[in-house]
Amino acid sequence: MPGDRPSPLDGVDPEELARFQAGIRRRHAPEQILEELRACAARVGRSPTMREFAADPQTTVHPQTVIEHFGTWNRAKRRAGLVPRRFATREELLGLLRDLGEQLGRAPTARDLDERRGRLPSKSLYGHMFGSLGNALREAGFDVPLGSDRLERAIGQGVALSRQLGRLPRFADWAEARRADASLYTEWQVYRMFESRRGAWSTFQFLIAKRLEAAGETLSTDGRLGRA
Repeated sequence: MPGDRPSPLDGVDPEELARFQAGIRRRHAPEQILEELRACAARVGRSPTMREFAADPQTTVHPQTVIEHFGTWNRAKRRAGLVPRRFATREELLGLLRDLGEQLGRAPTARDLDERRGRLPSKSLYGHMFGSLGNALREAGFDVPLGSDRLERAIGQGVALSRQLGRLPRFADWAEARRADASLYTEWQVYRMFESRRGAWSTFQFLIAKRLEAAGETLSTDGRLGRA
């Protein structure tokens, strides 16, 4: 009867099958597969899903081949230095921040994450997991001041830059100084400390001026130091 026909799998020798599968896997070196994952991530701008990887016309490996080599899709992405988009653990996310901080020599910023899209998680994922990127950085061991502490530090940076420039810093001055000194807050971080409201930068300049005056400095009406 048709139902009694032997299955083509019935006579398969498991050891012979394993040798055949191993030979198939050797046709794609693990590092080649990992490089294809990284290249695909760079093209799509994020850690790719299996569907995105399969749809990428420049990939030469099928997602199933990736899984056969590494066990799971997410394990392969971790080996490639990519973070699984939905299954990253808190400790993995914190570890990536610590690694990036070690590379940069400072606490990472949202801009640092944006510049590494596809290789690192987005700031929105950190916000979802930890409440904010700042919370994640603090949990990872970085010195990230809260609220008034951040503003206090920014004012101190503004005082130092004012003395260097001989006047209160303008927005463009700060941007240029930040490019030379990554320890400074970015101009936009300072701006957002005042909730990005109208007059935010002049309010910041006012606070710097008051701090300079308290230290015995004199300022002219146009913000230059050393003039009455």
